[in-house]
Amino acid sequence: MANKPKSPMPISERAKQFLPFAAVKGLNEALEKKEKVLLSKTEMSEDLALELNEKIHNIKKDSIVTITYFVADDFITLTGTVQQIDSAYRTILIDDTSIDMDDILGMNIGKLK
Repeated sequence: MANKPKSPMPISERAKQFLPFAAVKGLNEALEKKEKVLLSKTEMSEDLALELNEKIHNIKKDSIVTITYFVADDFITLTGTVQQIDSAYRTILIDDTSIDMDDILGMNIGKLK
């Protein structure tokens, strides 16, 4: 007489056998981090720097702006309302984000669409 299970395994339990598992915890996250291409801050041309400087001087508090800036090996584009412009420390506060003017790559002044 062959050994037979007393009752068949429920389908919900059977499915668990085939779920993926991580053999090494954190391996996927480490691989994703390693795959990320690190960007470096690019030097802009003198013409672009002058154009950007003019735009910075033309923005006013409560203006809506879209700024592309460099932070932590990446470029970020942020659209928001100018809260403060600090010429002494060369920063612009957009909503809750303080941006160093030297890290700005591009800027558009306008309304949200």
